[in-house]
Amino acid sequence: MKNNLRLLRKSRGYTQIALQMKTGIEQALLSKYETGERIPPTETLICLADFYNVSIDYILCRTDNPEINKK
Repeated sequence: MKNNLRLLRKSRGYTQIALQMKTGIEQALLSKYETGERIPPTETLICLADFYNVSIDYILCRTDNPEINKK
C-alpha cells in the first residue's frame, strides 16, 4: 500500500502538504501511511480512493489495475 500512495501523490504532482489541503488528512498521517508505519482507516481509504479516482484495492496493492469497477 505504501508504494501506491506515494506513487499516486507524486504522479499527480502533489506534496504531502498540498494533499493535506485538498483532503483534510493531516500531513503527519499521510507520511505514516506512505511509509507503512500506519494503515489508514476505512474512511480515509475511501477519501483517498475518491480523490485519486482509483479503487481501494489498488491503494491496498490487491490489484495492479487502478480503475474502479462499477456496475
